[in-house]
Amino acid sequence: MLIAGNWKMHKGPVDTREFCARLRARLHGFDGADVIVCPSSPSLHDAIGMLAATEIGVFAQNAHWAKEGPYTGEVSPWMLKDMGVGGTLIAHSERRQLFGETDESAALRVEGSLDAGLHVIACIGETEGEREAGETENIIRRQVEAIKTVVEDENLERLAIAYEPVWAIGTGRTATPDQAEEAHKLIKRLLKVPVLYGGSVKPENAEELLSQPDVDGALVGGASLEVESFAAICEAAARV
Repeated sequence: MLIAGNWKMHKGPVDTREFCARLRARLHGFDGADVIVCPSSPSLHDAIGMLAATEIGVFAQNAHWAKEGPYTGEVSPWMLKDMGVGGTLIAHSERRQLFGETDESAALRVEGSLDAGLHVIACIGETEGEREAGETENIIRRQVEAIKTVVEDENLERLAIAYEPVWAIGTGRTATPDQAEEAHKLIKRLLKVPVLYGGSVKPENAEELLSQPDVDGALVGGASLEVESFAAICEAAARV
């Protein structure tokens, strides 16, 4: 079971150091699930330093596909690896919706990050309009197939998929456990990797979602910004 906290554009270095110190103390001796935090780029170094002596991993929120080059404002996955970052999110729905991420560019980022030796959590999911139009299965198939085409068999063990129904992100709405299970089952038929659920995961709903047979963890947004709520989700994962 894997629980990843995506901080989005929150917590600069000072807040990151404080949060990581509290999380380190709160989860001291915890071994019921793998735990990851995903700070923004300016806070990665501080998170790595604060969590170095723990089992809590540190992932980036995005990575370019090239090792180096004329890509102002981007960060190479090889640079992240050199920093001590363990992995990265790729193609979070906000990257797709707000910053023009496509299936093609997402696949390139996945490929580059895996080639650099990072772990990858690649995000997929449908919008509300796509679900209402009955397109959920087609969207999932298209997005997973784009990722599948660039992943070598030897890199599969460093890849996970996060299913994020876009209509449930930051809205307080959550896919029902049955909806999550149905989507996860389809993803695993297409690509045999762990699948996390992401979409308004909270302490109140975490255990029911994580109890589904094909849910292998959670990508947590807003609830990962507070130590107690994030730790409560980690503890829920340990109970299932």
